[in-house]
Amino acid sequence: MKTAFHFSKDIEMAFKNDPPGQWLSTLPPNCLRLSSGYPAPALVPSEEIKKAVTRLLDEERDLPLHYLGSPRVPQLKKFLQERMVQRGVEASSSKLIVTSGACQAIDLIARVLLDDDAVVIVESPTYMEALEIFQNYTEHYMTIPIDEDGLQTELLASMLANRKEKGLPLPRLLYTIPTYQNPTGTTLSPERRQHVLVLAEQYDFLILEDDAYGELGFHDNPSLLKAMDTNNRVLYVGSLSKVVAPGMRIGWVVADQQIIEPLNWFKKDLSHPFNEATMASFLEVTNFDGHLKFLTSAYESKCASMLSALEEFLPPAVSWFVPKGGYFVWVKIPGVDTSKMLPKALAAGVSFVPGKYFFLDQEKGLEYLRLSFSYANEEEIVKGVELLGQVTGVNIPVTEDAE
Repeated sequence: MKTAFHFSKDIEMAFKNDPPGQWLSTLPPNCLRLSSGYPAPALVPSEEIKKAVTRLLDEERDLPLHYLGSPRVPQLKKFLQERMVQRGVEASSSKLIVTSGACQAIDLIARVLLDDDAVVIVESPTYMEALEIFQNYTEHYMTIPIDEDGLQTELLASMLANRKEKGLPLPRLLYTIPTYQNPTGTTLSPERRQHVLVLAEQYDFLILEDDAYGELGFHDNPSLLKAMDTNNRVLYVGSLSKVVAPGMRIGWVVADQQIIEPLNWFKKDLSHPFNEATMASFLEVTNFDGHLKFLTSAYESKCASMLSALEEFLPPAVSWFVPKGGYFVWVKIPGVDTSKMLPKALAAGVSFVPGKYFFLDQEKGLEYLRLSFSYANEEEIVKGVELLGQVTGVNIPVTEDAE
């Protein structure tokens, strides 16, 4: 007799969606990786982390390898608290929780705030793994398009007013990446930052601010929504994945204590004490501002190479947003289904992520793709974009004086 597995109703709901990670492609050997949203090998401080591990074990021997971990673990939390204060956010110990990366932070927040009645506002497009998380908890969404200034808050205001007038359920949570957004690279304008906080108060919803790229601006970084928040509406999620090493899985949440307590309740002891102690050991001897300056200088140069290559090799009909920081350039190729174009690109030797994976309604993303300038070197970026131009399928020739 075959065993019947009786899954919870939440799991059955999640099974209606595509499995996580469907956007990942199998890359052929020597493929130029314009799809990879993580740091280049040369930008990961592997030698410094190696020294941090050695110093940690030499000084503490077995302690970092136990459940309770190293006495350095609290130092990591202290560093994060101090960093938040530098960015305008008061973060006492009771208002900050360290997580296993930003994804665990988002999942914990979804777990304690959402149910199958909850309405969530998401940007369109947005981070695909956040969509995968939210779809495990609810089927109800409001999707708000993004333009060059980020989330269109005037449209959000109109949609909220319409829902209220019709007696429809109002949202419980807005998920936003206001700074150097994934996938578009756009940044929410100061006026819209203030507006979204006003809307949150007016319509009584919370804001999950995902700030994974927020310190990777090519020039000045904008104010955090959390720093502008006077009513505890914003749940801030930070990460060291994009600025130190993604495999370390260090994220955190700053929010009101009433939120942090249930997050701790469901997180239990699912920490990585060795990773946290290693990160603390790394940070205690690192000029973090200098490290960020090194990264942003490298990424600005890489981004400039990509934008120049896009101008040179892609047809005039193709358009893109110009990012002020982060990792990504969002490209529109009119009339082309980029998911069908991907196999041709891979055969030519270059990868990207088709735009459809960043939308709840994937049909809205067919003409888009995400390019990353974070991983490949500048020579590879230029060559990759040149190859991309050869497979776009847009039959409009590039002229020498094309702008």
